[in-house]
Amino acid sequence: MKRPPILRVLAALVLLVGGLTACGGSPDSEKADASTGSGAFPMTIEHALGTTTIPAKPTRVATVNWANHEVPLALGVVPVGMAAANFGDDNGDGVLPWVEKRLKELGAKTPVLFDENDGIDFEAVADTKPDVILAAYSGLTKKDYDTLSQIAPTVAYPDAPWATPWRDIIRTNSKALGLAAEGDRLIGGIEGDITRVVGKYPQLKGKSAMFMTHVDPNDVSQIGFYTTHDTRTQFFQDLGLTIPGSIAEASKGTDKFALTRSAEQIDAFDDVDIITGYGDAKGQLLGKVGKDPLLSKMPAVRRGSIYLLPDSEPLGTAANPTPLSISWVLEDYVKALAQAADKVK
Repeated sequence: MKRPPILRVLAALVLLVGGLTACGGSPDSEKADASTGSGAFPMTIEHALGTTTIPAKPTRVATVNWANHEVPLALGVVPVGMAAANFGDDNGDGVLPWVEKRLKELGAKTPVLFDENDGIDFEAVADTKPDVILAAYSGLTKKDYDTLSQIAPTVAYPDAPWATPWRDIIRTNSKALGLAAEGDRLIGGIEGDITRVVGKYPQLKGKSAMFMTHVDPNDVSQIGFYTTHDTRTQFFQDLGLTIPGSIAEASKGTDKFALTRSAEQIDAFDDVDIITGYGDAKGQLLGKVGKDPLLSKMPAVRRGSIYLLPDSEPLGTAANPTPLSISWVLEDYVKALAQAADKVK
């Protein structure tokens, strides 16, 4: 896949900004930075777990949890440490392909990878001696945040754990780097990619979509689904799809990003046009769903308007949009959803 034009532009912009910073700025330019909020330090950022003050423009950036490292990388800043990929990592090196590609474009080595299979490795994070820790998309607890804040100023999620939309991941993390304007341009470039790709598949427009959580092929007595609070469901709207009334109604009165419903109540999802979710390499789940006497009554299942992402491959991360992954997987993901939509009459 060719490097998105926006990233080439941003790389040049970051180099230019770096050169200007090295040469020093005039009082007028510093005043302009303060007025735009794009590069004025000390900088204070409010988030769900508190208020963080970053005293000076960071030069050593660490990130924890999923996807936060993609923002500095997209803007030409290589983190000193980041979380190893623990989902969709097909070759086991802890780096997803779009991240590996960006590192090569920047001529950079892989940063220190934090193993988070058992939670955040605080000692490893501290060893990288960061100036700032980015966690705009994360599941940090207050205890996690307090511990990280003893290492360096830490920027947590704006509203709720694991619920930060991709645009806000970019806005929050880029602001903490003093690169808010560049972050806005990155958002615009990704939105352009989405518009271009979705425009090829008019059959998606207005179709309702449901995203299933991981389901055990050996037990389909209940089905999990992501609510409107989750970024996977929210991303449907970027693709011209709609959220079914059944999902919207179930999401009311809860802040959970995933719920379950028993197979006996599956008729609640009769208003779903397309189903996607996580599958398995051997396709066992899709077969079980199609043959189950209850689940097979869903109109979307009955007509085959269902596409399950391969959870052992990078494409399995497609539905959870992140700054570098969106443009990488967009063509394949949207094409698959469009094929499911073709079966909706």
